[in-house]
Amino acid sequence: MDAIGLILTSRRALACGADAAEIMAEVWQAQALAQAIGSRLAVSGPPELRGEALGLTELAGRGCGVLDPPEIDLGDLRAAQLTELADARETLLGLGGLLGEVGMALVGLASGADDETTYWQCMEAIDAADESRDRVLEMLRKLAAREEASQDGDQNSLNGNRSSPSGV
Repeated sequence: MDAIGLILTSRRALACGADAAEIMAEVWQAQALAQAIGSRLAVSGPPELRGEALGLTELAGRGCGVLDPPEIDLGDLRAAQLTELADARETLLGLGGLLGEVGMALVGLASGADDETTYWQCMEAIDAADESRDRVLEMLRKLAAREEASQDGDQNSLNGNRSSPSGV
């Protein structure tokens, strides 16, 4: 399934989480999806994103590691369903939104936590989601810079061709 579809599914599931256990399971799913997207970008994404994508993979993995893994069937693991990452920019925009929503959901859980373990799990997961989102935003900045440089290069090429009578 395409990354954007999986992100939208995760956003809807997170918003519909009825209790703390469901929300924590959706947070874990979102972090696992971020890890899979980071891994995919690190291997086959634009070269200028690969370092940040590897960092995203590590941070999202840490986000999964601080939470208890949910009891779900392998077929329901969204990260395992990732087959296509068609548009890096759109994927990163959606993932950034998802990670922001993850952070907000965790703040809500932490503020209502009945025990210290849940509170600290939420705090560590908030930190991982925030750092993951920072990586996503940095990758978006790099994509924008690449696009701007490409447009500047195209414009300079066009201007150079007009001013030279031979087109060289």
